[in-house]
Amino acid sequence: MSLTAVASGFVVFVLSVVQGQRDRGVFYPHTHICASKGSTVEIHCSYRSPSTINDADTTFVKTFWFTRFSDNEPVDLRADSEYSGRVQYHCGENDCTLRITDLRESDSADYKFRFITNQPGGKYTGEPGVTLSVTGLQVKMSESERCKTYACTWSRLTCHSSCPLPDHPSYIWYESGKNMGKDARSFKTYFYGENSYACAVKGHEDFPSPSVCVHGSSCNRVTYTDRSICAFKGSSVDISCTYNNYESIKSKFWFSNDQQGYYTRHVDLRKDSQYSGRVQVLEAERGRSTLRITDLTERDSAEYRFKFKTQRFEWGSSLRGTTLTVTDPDVQVQVIWTSTGPTLICSSSCLLSARSSFVWYKSEKEIQGETSPSFRGHVDPEDSYSCAYEGYRSPAVYAPKVSVLMNPSGDVMKDSSVSLTCSIDANPAAKYTWYKENQLLLSGEPQLVFTSVQSSNSGEYYCTAENELGKTTSEHVSLNVKYGPQTSTLSVSPSGEIVEGSSVTLTCSSDANPAANYTWYKENEDSPKASGQIFTITDLRPEHSGNYYCEAQNTRGRRNSTLNLTVVAGAWKSAAAGSITAVLLALILLAVFLWIRRENSFTQQCKCGERPDNREQLNVGPVYDTPSSAAQRQAAGQQDDLHYASICFSQNQGDVVYSKVRVHPQRETEEEEEEDGVEYSAVRFNNASSAPGTRRQEDGNDSCALYSTVNKNKNTP
Repeated sequence: MSLTAVASGFVVFVLSVVQGQRDRGVFYPHTHICASKGSTVEIHCSYRSPSTINDADTTFVKTFWFTRFSDNEPVDLRADSEYSGRVQYHCGENDCTLRITDLRESDSADYKFRFITNQPGGKYTGEPGVTLSVTGLQVKMSESERCKTYACTWSRLTCHSSCPLPDHPSYIWYESGKNMGKDARSFKTYFYGENSYACAVKGHEDFPSPSVCVHGSSCNRVTYTDRSICAFKGSSVDISCTYNNYESIKSKFWFSNDQQGYYTRHVDLRKDSQYSGRVQVLEAERGRSTLRITDLTERDSAEYRFKFKTQRFEWGSSLRGTTLTVTDPDVQVQVIWTSTGPTLICSSSCLLSARSSFVWYKSEKEIQGETSPSFRGHVDPEDSYSCAYEGYRSPAVYAPKVSVLMNPSGDVMKDSSVSLTCSIDANPAAKYTWYKENQLLLSGEPQLVFTSVQSSNSGEYYCTAENELGKTTSEHVSLNVKYGPQTSTLSVSPSGEIVEGSSVTLTCSSDANPAANYTWYKENEDSPKASGQIFTITDLRPEHSGNYYCEAQNTRGRRNSTLNLTVVAGAWKSAAAGSITAVLLALILLAVFLWIRRENSFTQQCKCGERPDNREQLNVGPVYDTPSSAAQRQAAGQQDDLHYASICFSQNQGDVVYSKVRVHPQRETEEEEEEDGVEYSAVRFNNASSAPGTRRQEDGNDSCALYSTVNKNKNTP
């Protein structure tokens, strides 16, 4: 038998294999297992992935085995004091194996697997579980009759098990350590009193029943303290057994099989060159032998047996001994979360069970009195904890210490690549969670990577790390994305029509990081008009009209925006301009009208005669002076010079028009107080009722030629 076969053979002793059952996604390949006291057993299960149970976002939070409840909650076996140092989990993605060493009868129980998911109510227990019975085989003897000689007895031997056995099993019987070659469950024969008997189920020879004597306990037999032992490379190990001898022993020694699992010869290990200087056989008490091997190597992994000889007897080598497995040191502290807080367990793949001694350390200081594999004191997340076993100390466990690293550091340009790394120092491993300004971003990943970072990615970032010992939050890291001015915006206040004499405020804004500086320009002018985000123009005039543009600039770039400003006249000026325009237009129209009327008058209605000279008076109809003026002239004895004017009117004019003519005087006399130089002349017009184009003939004169007599002072030029 190979070493691998030996190592795996002693682990599981399955006497009953029944149809596996599946419940809520948990499958047990065996539902009943029997194992011998002191042996090791493995209990297996598999379970479906969370995504097939609910949805793709479902994940496992915790998986464990249990046998009992406390406060209505299942107790993780690793945290159960009854199993301290004897329990290990070997779990994959969808399977989990429970390994229990140094089995005790009290370990007989129903073992169930439980998993918890991240979904509300996502707690599942696989039913009905696996039933473990720790008793194994026993040889029962029923005495029938005694032989004629005192040394023998006729009796029936039965290989009995409290566990259900496979259908039609085959058996192996051992007499004083030698294979008897019998395969029945029971047989009847005569037995000599110095012999011992044991049985095993074929295929499970690593788990034979204890040897029993025919008469009491005085017979030849060997009982090994451990069926299997694990030890670390470089350490020492003690392999022990007890033995009884019916006669005086002539020789005794320990031997082993080779690395391939075959026995080549029964050589005393003290004489084997492979163990030279590393082997001792200790007998501190009668009937007990201990093999001590120091400075262990992987080659020392083998099955070790004890043998003794008497004058007439030699203990057989068929019955299995103690299997030793040598591994690398793997002492570690397991942190088990329970309803009362974290529990610390010192564990290893190689533990010597009840005979193990542990040392605990808190923040590098040894804790006196703590020798149990389960730490019994209060666990403070501010401290670190470690344990030592067989001289090998475990790594310390502690709550996470976390920080955030940004690469590249400092300012980050838009569209560049940047990564944030949550750096965690923790044992056990911690779970990552990312936040941006208290908003959850991502869970389970140590890095946030932006392949093309944008301004919207700017903000405060931090991560949290949590393990079974506590939760820690990192400091906040600011991601500041730099970029040149983007689209600039101009607004004008007040909006709408800009009136001459009013004020206007121009505002420029631009998305930029760092913040942009603003400069104002007017089209076709080289020098800037103003600086700053706001530009105010007061007392607007028409010359302020034109295109204005704002230049937004920072260290990363610049951008311009343009607007047109048009200044219009005020309402009163518009009204005045409109009135003046209307008056001018009316005057022009009146002048044109009068000119046209004049032309029409002269050409179409009449042709006036020549004006008489100053010395003749033409009778053109009654022409009257005012009475006052005539009397004044007679009293003065003056003869007024007569001036005649030739006037031509259209025939539809009014009847009488009085005109007042002022003649400027050339001398200053007392007579000036009178009405000097002013005469009234009566002008008779043709009746307006006369039809156009006819002449009035009542006085024989041409009615279109009318004359007025004007009195002119003599001194008038």
